[in-house]
Amino acid sequence: MCLQILIFEGQLGDVVYVECPEVDSEVEKGNCAGAVESVKAASDMYTPLSGTIIEINEELLKDSSLINKSPFEKGWMFKLRIKSSDELKSLLDQSQYDKFKKEEEAEH
Repeated sequence: MCLQILIFEGQLGDVVYVECPEVDSEVEKGNCAGAVESVKAASDMYTPLSGTIIEINEELLKDSSLINKSPFEKGWMFKLRIKSSDELKSLLDQSQYDKFKKEEEAEH
């Protein structure tokens, strides 16, 4: 099973640089797997699941603005072959994420 990792750019602003992990590298859930820099801030990118990087978005490395222009189609960062499907249970669905985001915004 493969999972395409996406980033939501809403809070970062205009993305100007993306660093992705290398293909065939192993990543562990919760660990840093790259970085994103925007006009507002620089942020580490953490992987939500453990596994092996099977593909990175070469187009994104050439044009980091794809995250802003097309975050769910052309702005994906990397694809991951997950190590354990049990980790999928810890992911949020869209409504859970929307609720989490709203609560986070209310705190700040």
